[in-house]
Amino acid sequence: MNSKVAVIILNWNGYALLQQFLPSVVKHSGDAMVYVVDNASTDHSVQLVHEQFPTVRIIQNIRNGGYAGGYNDALKHIEADYFVLLNSDVEVTKNWIPPIQKLMDSDPRVAACQPKLLNYYDREKFEYAGASGGHIDRYGYPFCRGRVFDACETDKGQYDDIRSCFWATGACLFVRANTFHQVGQLDEDFFAHMEEIDLCWRMQQFGYKIMVCPQSVVYHVGGGTLSQQNSKKTYLNFRNGLGLLLKNLPIQMLWYKIPLRIFLDQIAACKFLFDGKTDDFKAIGSAHRDFIKNFNKWRKKRYHHQRKNLLPEVYDGSIVWRYFVLKNRKFSNLDKNKFTH
Repeated sequence: MNSKVAVIILNWNGYALLQQFLPSVVKHSGDAMVYVVDNASTDHSVQLVHEQFPTVRIIQNIRNGGYAGGYNDALKHIEADYFVLLNSDVEVTKNWIPPIQKLMDSDPRVAACQPKLLNYYDREKFEYAGASGGHIDRYGYPFCRGRVFDACETDKGQYDDIRSCFWATGACLFVRANTFHQVGQLDEDFFAHMEEIDLCWRMQQFGYKIMVCPQSVVYHVGGGTLSQQNSKKTYLNFRNGLGLLLKNLPIQMLWYKIPLRIFLDQIAACKFLFDGKTDDFKAIGSAHRDFIKNFNKWRKKRYHHQRKNLLPEVYDGSIVWRYFVLKNRKFSNLDKNKFTH
């Protein structure tokens, strides 16, 4: 049995998703051990796994701690060299594990890696949650090779090179187990959304690398927990985006980047209001209020070893300006010289 890799699927009331996507994981994961971690579901998910997937191990959490808490609770009980945090709405393909395992085996500095994520319903397009590797701009807005804001490119092999990135998607995140525990696991105050970016940022502060390996391919439905149209998702993204910056930015950048980020967020709120999306408009206001209310809580999580400069693979410009003003909606249109090295 291959004890090196543990594939861990977090589930919360996901009976239909497990029924649809767990067969591909069992079929294509070779000797890796497959786990379903149940976040205190109230449907028949656990019974389904027991009855139809006898080789899959089950860990039942006593609470729904969201993405971060659910995985933190479960990973304490799993021994492996590599954890694969896999969303329940992902269809994996033949040979999806070996290319990434080989890459991580070859370089102990690689702490996390992701495959290429394609859209389950439109299989020639990149998928929103991670595409072919994640980045952030100087104000902390995330985007990907193959996806800038809501614009997902068609996959024509243009991003098939193995390379470093700033963050790897939490939808299918390969992470070195000892590094995961070393840097402090996932931050449960994020609950869901951007916690993987925070984890990858922290890993890089410790001197590790984040990679994307497009020779591994998976198909992601997306929105399995919260759809793109859900105002709760808007709230979490905007609140967590500010928390991400406060926790991780070099201290000399905080005094001007946090206010600028709030200003840009307010422009986004006005656009939501103009488009008639009042729930999203209110969600941004709530996100800002809660961030300010909990400012000291986020601040106390800062680490003492922050670099004085931005980490590699940060786009030292504004993706908001490039996308909304200049109408450059492809990663390939970005000035490569603006990525920090």
